[in-house]
Amino acid sequence: MPDPGSSPQQSSTPAAAARAPAAASADEAEAGEDALLTLPGPPAFPFPFPAVGEAPAAGEALREERESAPVAESAPAHMPEPQPAPEAVSEAVSEPAPGCDDGTGGEPTPRCTEENAAPATQAGQASSVLERILCGPSGPGTSSLRPGGRDVVSPAPPAPPAPPAPPVSQAPPAPPVSQASQAPPAFGTSQPPAQGEPIPGLYYHPVPEPDPARVGEVSRRIKRWAVDEVQAYPPEWEEEFDGFSVGRYMVACHPDAPTIEHLMVATRLMVAENAVDDCYCEDHGGSPIGLGSRLLLAHTALDPLHTTGEYESAWVESLQSDAPRRAYRSAMEYFVRKASDSQADRYRHDMSRLHLGYLAEAAWAQTEHMPEVWEYLAMRQFNNFRPCPTITDTVGGYELPADLHARPAMQRVIALAGNATTLVNDLYSYTKELKSPGTHLNLPVVIAEREGLSERDAYLKAVEVHNDLMHTFETEAAALAAACPVPSVLRFLRGVAAWVDGNHYWHQTNTYRYSLPDFW
Repeated sequence: MPDPGSSPQQSSTPAAAARAPAAASADEAEAGEDALLTLPGPPAFPFPFPAVGEAPAAGEALREERESAPVAESAPAHMPEPQPAPEAVSEAVSEPAPGCDDGTGGEPTPRCTEENAAPATQAGQASSVLERILCGPSGPGTSSLRPGGRDVVSPAPPAPPAPPAPPVSQAPPAPPVSQASQAPPAFGTSQPPAQGEPIPGLYYHPVPEPDPARVGEVSRRIKRWAVDEVQAYPPEWEEEFDGFSVGRYMVACHPDAPTIEHLMVATRLMVAENAVDDCYCEDHGGSPIGLGSRLLLAHTALDPLHTTGEYESAWVESLQSDAPRRAYRSAMEYFVRKASDSQADRYRHDMSRLHLGYLAEAAWAQTEHMPEVWEYLAMRQFNNFRPCPTITDTVGGYELPADLHARPAMQRVIALAGNATTLVNDLYSYTKELKSPGTHLNLPVVIAEREGLSERDAYLKAVEVHNDLMHTFETEAAALAAACPVPSVLRFLRGVAAWVDGNHYWHQTNTYRYSLPDFW
């Protein structure tokens, strides 16, 4: 297959360059509009942090309450503690300087050492800290994010058995929604999104509907950025862009973002990453032939070339040559305004991982190789969502220090979260990918081929693999929080858990893109 090169449908370089300055100044003017919306601030920490080796009293009280509560057949595996009603907050939200706020609210930041780390085997403390992580953001302005708590809707892990939970008041169930593809509402409208149907048996946590005011504003700004600043797509792709519902996606994944502009940091990067995937790898002119060259040159929009003046001008000009590079360059410029140097370098590293995964999948496509299941899972650990949840601190307006981010236990938690969320994509996009030409690798397809299972049995086994990863993620996150109860660590773990939940919410509700197979 020949190298498709730049898509002929993308707009010319001069036109894109001409629009950029005006659009950029407009975005700067809109920065002040954040104060016009009543938005939640960053989460507070309502519980005292446990002393090393001591289980928090709040966790003990919660466990005692559970032990005396009736047991339901599908009782949640963990429930947040009751929160006080929030006080009114100022509409204007102050923004911390990049890298200066670690989420402690001015408290001294203890460091984690092997000498003071609590043993991960202290199950009571780990369970209590897990409650704190998974209950999500808290504090002024965030109580509306969880009107019914962070419920678990899935089978509980086989061991250890889940303790009893108090009954939860539930809103009346929504009427069933057709899984058939439907035209998306235009950005900025107040039409509610389709509810969709969750995959039966999938372990996940429901989330409240994202704040419609935030969704509308993020959706309006991201479409203007994509059209006017970087020309990420031509007019004929507009329905697909609207159907992506990226504003709703990012608001659901980052409930603790202090301002609209913090949300825009994540939203621009998500759109840029999808432009690269679509235009270089898949739907719109993508090809495995020459992919390595295209990805490397695009990566220089994130990790700039340092060369002599004679050659630098040609490189700068190349950054405007196609939509993926224009989007990467612009999104990264906005990102570094909010991120510290270490946060920016972390993101570049995670994007290198992503591009390496793209290249492995492309190599298999060229050689028509059907990977073993473990090989596929290894590829998906790189070709996955990891760059998205790992910027949760930047989007939240604080920083997880680099040495805490680099700890092996933290890296394991991040990898498990990325792997689980990526398999959610495999499962919800299964029918969509079956309709595309050729063999599109996903976990059910690989299991069916390598283990000789029917399509249905392979799909159900893939659900089990996802559930195992989710249970391991939550167990490891609890152990890390117990061993290293630093405020920025706990907040970062909450942010990753919120991203995992928001990612599932978006896949479940995006009936424009996804539908479920008829296996039940």
